[in-house]
Amino acid sequence: MVKIIAVKYLNTLPFVHGIEKSGLINDYILELDIPSACARKLENGEADIGLVPIAALDKLSGFEVFTDYCIGAEKAVGSVLLVGEKPMDELKEIYLDYQSRTTNSLVKIIYSKHLNLSPLWINGNAGFESSIKGSTGGVLIGDRALEIGNNYAFKYDLAELWNQFTGLPFVFACWVAKTTVPKSVLSNFNNAITWGIQHKHDVIQQKKLNIDIQDYFDNYISYHLDEGKRAAMALYLQELRSLGQEERTGP
Repeated sequence: MVKIIAVKYLNTLPFVHGIEKSGLINDYILELDIPSACARKLENGEADIGLVPIAALDKLSGFEVFTDYCIGAEKAVGSVLLVGEKPMDELKEIYLDYQSRTTNSLVKIIYSKHLNLSPLWINGNAGFESSIKGSTGGVLIGDRALEIGNNYAFKYDLAELWNQFTGLPFVFACWVAKTTVPKSVLSNFNNAITWGIQHKHDVIQQKKLNIDIQDYFDNYISYHLDEGKRAAMALYLQELRSLGQEERTGP
């Protein structure tokens, strides 16, 4: 029995569709959770294959990145935002989204390296959105960002900002597997999610949101893990390590 864990957001529906409907994978258990929980469960060895936030890659032991697919964006992604009532350079404190390590580190990298600003970072809990006001901003990811992002006077797409500063796309999550998973299982899995991406428009009716889901799938989320995205992953992990060193040695 292969245990699979994936993020429970709109952008993973094509993957889930392929796993569940393609008929290419047998004897599996699929669990869906928020990104931070997926990372934690993979670190604890509770799954064999998982869609993991890339910020967790350095902490995983006995896993390897595989498949030709990821959750990424060439420029704007639409569902990973910094929002507030004031411009980002006027925000004094920022709530971090408890659902995502990768995005929280991304916004810190943007502020530290590219804006040379140091707002106060606050670890947000469920419902922190109500505290986004005045000079207090917040990070929103996933379906919540799509649903309420336009409610704020200022909205910044963090993948787009990364692209502006680095010239690279961005990868939020990639598929990893335990090194002990048989190659035949990995091949069948890759074929299943390939099928899911090819049939991604089939899942549009499964979600009812006040957005154009087809436009989101076709023009914002970029699923192919190509060389540009691999370069972006490497740079992000380099910046993440540098950020960690600064936070350990800073005042």
